[in-house]
Amino acid sequence: MMEAKVESKYAKNDYRGLPSTLCQGCGHNSISSQIISACFELGIQPEKVVKFSGIGCSSKSPTYFLNRSFGFNGLHGRMAPLALGTLFADTSLKGIGVSGDGDTASIGMGGFKHLVRRNMPMVYIVENNGVYGLTKGQFSATAEKGLMLKKQGTNPYLPVDIAMEALVSNATFVARSFAGDPRQVKELIKAALSHNGIAVIDIISPCVTFNNQEGTLHSYTWGKDREAPLHEISFIPPRDEIMVEDFEEGSVREVTMHDGSLVLLKKLENDYDPTDRWQALRILEDAQRNNWLITGLLYINPEIPSLIDTYDLPQQPLNRMSQEQLRPGSSVLDEINAMMQ
Repeated sequence: MMEAKVESKYAKNDYRGLPSTLCQGCGHNSISSQIISACFELGIQPEKVVKFSGIGCSSKSPTYFLNRSFGFNGLHGRMAPLALGTLFADTSLKGIGVSGDGDTASIGMGGFKHLVRRNMPMVYIVENNGVYGLTKGQFSATAEKGLMLKKQGTNPYLPVDIAMEALVSNATFVARSFAGDPRQVKELIKAALSHNGIAVIDIISPCVTFNNQEGTLHSYTWGKDREAPLHEISFIPPRDEIMVEDFEEGSVREVTMHDGSLVLLKKLENDYDPTDRWQALRILEDAQRNNWLITGLLYINPEIPSLIDTYDLPQQPLNRMSQEQLRPGSSVLDEINAMMQ
């Protein structure tokens, strides 16, 4: 096991939220618990995190973690532009967005794709259950073709693969996990919080009310029976004292993040390189054909500049600057105009 001693002045209760109002057994509650654990283990200041969501069961989740953090609950499918504007205005904040398969893959697809291609540094979690649970279980864009649900009939359409959409949009961190694998979820969230760019985590999160039939792609039993992890993942934050104890023999792939933290990937059955984007696309295609639930860190590239780096924003947040600082004088405008001639 990997252990990193993190000295923190915060207790775990500092990261908790209000009691959940979601259905008992909902995978979303497990994900909220792992967000709490990840932030606690990293010692992140709660007030330095801002939460974003849209509409749906998943978008209620930010209420259940980080009660000391600011949050924005936006319109359906509008989480991405809300996060983009907020984090551009204040680069000192860490952003955690929680969306759903409907909120992201249907009405929010345009905002999602543009947020990803701009490489805004934030964690973008999709709690993916294949249904609109808040409005009584209609098919979402990620529901598998042929799925039969009570009162909804049979789904005639092929599903949207959120991880694949993130990859083809040039995301710099793409992962897939399963709410029934809490340790993997936590380690992926910890790695995503350290990533200097967009970190998309598609988490299959079973809906125990509307979509938990035996054999359906988003059910708990299907995920448990078909989960095929690419690797064992451990995250080591940049600390002075790090202990490595009883790490199993095997091939280990080490990825160094921009802040000096490490993501360690222990190879299991797959000879897989998470820095190879085309290999990630191929393995997702294989998973679709073979009805596998491939989980783990699918792709990472810590070298691509984030949106904040691209614009070379100052350390002082834009929303803390005075009008005099934000408005250039006439001489500066003359220089800019001269450059355009």
